[in-house]
Amino acid sequence: MDSKLISGKEVSAQIKAQVKEEVISLNNQGIYPKLSVIIVGENPASLTYVKGKHKDCAECGIISENIAMPETVSQGELLAEIERLNNDDSVHGILVQLPLPKHIDEYAVINAISAAKDVDGFTAVNVGNMNIGKDCFTPCTPQGCIDMLDYAGIDMTGKDVVVIGRSNIVGKPVAVLALQRSATVTICHSKTKNIAEKTRMADIVIVAVGRAGFLTGDMLKPGAVVIDVGINRNSEGKLCGDADFDSCIDVVSKITPVPGGVGLMTRANLLKNTIKSAKNCLK
Repeated sequence: MDSKLISGKEVSAQIKAQVKEEVISLNNQGIYPKLSVIIVGENPASLTYVKGKHKDCAECGIISENIAMPETVSQGELLAEIERLNNDDSVHGILVQLPLPKHIDEYAVINAISAAKDVDGFTAVNVGNMNIGKDCFTPCTPQGCIDMLDYAGIDMTGKDVVVIGRSNIVGKPVAVLALQRSATVTICHSKTKNIAEKTRMADIVIVAVGRAGFLTGDMLKPGAVVIDVGINRNSEGKLCGDADFDSCIDVVSKITPVPGGVGLMTRANLLKNTIKSAKNCLK
């Protein structure tokens, strides 16, 4: 079974080792990569994610700061803080932890971040550049999916890829990145008829629907590769993905586990993007 797993632990460790080396090189040139994370309110999941991001930064020698703002913060105050960070030359990456409280316009906040410091790859400028194949910060989770396929030695050229999910954060961008690797891409979603018919034709299935065990083994062709982006809790409260691991494992040639899969790659790519931004200072 282990030979079928694409381990996020292994791939992210490789990226982190590379980031560490680049940090040392940048430090020697007088540049100290820094990530500023804004968190609004006390959402427990968000607090956990942010803690993990700071831990990763510390491991790799990246300076990170936490800017905690109350749930009641006004949109104007939040935008003013982003503007301050945009103008601070010591800050290379700005990340606003989502979700934001209902009274704040998420789109306006994300697009207030300078595209040159948007290490999440969520601003309209970076999304647009990604779509036309220009240099940009690619979103961390979709890039992580591609990195895992690369690590497993899977050439996407001419492969049939089915993406289940059409979110702006994963589904759409990962489809674009797969297209750029010359794959033939089908995007399925809640209104798609006969999803199983589509997935049974796929060489690679990337599933990101946020529903535990949605993708089952009988929906796959033998030897398919599954990249599972989902993080859910099952009826017993255990962490699990969007793929029903037990029924898929006998059918697939490769699969990413949950936990220990794509989630770790998201964090690793945030580090990679922060370093990329810091290196841009040298240009």
